Amino acid sequence: MAVRPEPFGALLYHFGTRRLTFLKDPTVLAVVRSLAEHPTARSACESAGVSGPALPAYERALATLARSAMISEREERS
Repeated sequence: MAVRPEPFGALLYHFGTRRLTFLKDPTVLAVVRSLAEHPTARSACESAGVSGPALPAYERALATLARSAMISEREERS
């Protein structure tokens, strides 16, 4: 996947499926960009300032990105 910043947020492009996704929420963009740096999606959300009542909305956004294969669960390293 490639992330291209735009004035409205960002475009995500999946090279395998050739799917294009628009991210219009800068916080979702911050979470997506930081996923690799955190052990869980929840900790990436918390690091971006998402917590409490807002967390379920961001969990749904990440689940949607996962269903479209824009993001995926990390493989366990041995």
